[in-house]
Amino acid sequence: MTARVVLADDQPLVRSGLRVLMADHPDLEVVGEASTGTEAVQLVRDVSPDVVVMDIRMPGMDGIEATRLITAGPAATRVLVLTTFDEDDHVYGALRAGASGFVVKDMALDDILAAIRVVAGGDALIAPGVTRRLIADFVGRPEASAPAPSPRPVAGITEREREVLTLVGHGRSNTEIAQDLFITVATAKSHVSRLLTKLGARDRVQLVITAYETGLVTPPR
Repeated sequence: MTARVVLADDQPLVRSGLRVLMADHPDLEVVGEASTGTEAVQLVRDVSPDVVVMDIRMPGMDGIEATRLITAGPAATRVLVLTTFDEDDHVYGALRAGASGFVVKDMALDDILAAIRVVAGGDALIAPGVTRRLIADFVGRPEASAPAPSPRPVAGITEREREVLTLVGHGRSNTEIAQDLFITVATAKSHVSRLLTKLGARDRVQLVITAYETGLVTPPR
């Protein structure tokens, strides 16, 4: 299958560079470019891409608001956010807005392509240390010296699903979950799918956020 991609960045050189890069990969097709968040939202409505590679800082509507509008809409489009290490506060907003993953602009190009494929395939890019750190810091930050949250029940899930949610919160893959719980990979995948449905989560990133917010996983100190 070919993943249809929209590139949203106010820097033409970034867009053209990614377009040229993807031209050599038949499984990735650029179906549109946007220089503002408003243009990105309209393009999603017009062409229904699989993935929007979204810059955060753009004139007018920024990437966070554009992500919120895109992920709240009827299209199944996912958003892969472009970020830099000094933009953590913006990334936290993008998480809340429904972004499915993050790439850093100075990453190797092959890694950026791999990230697009991961998100287009319906998964979330949570394995790299930068994303795991951002999620942990964002949802685990205590309010003005308040204690970290204690584990509390997650309504509507079984004890096994609670174990799986905890492992997802630690960034474990389906294969690793299966090894930890002595179950098959197919069973682990089934548990994750049920969690997505029961908790109304869009993808694994939102499951990770739930695991931290409910105290199943505590942030590093």
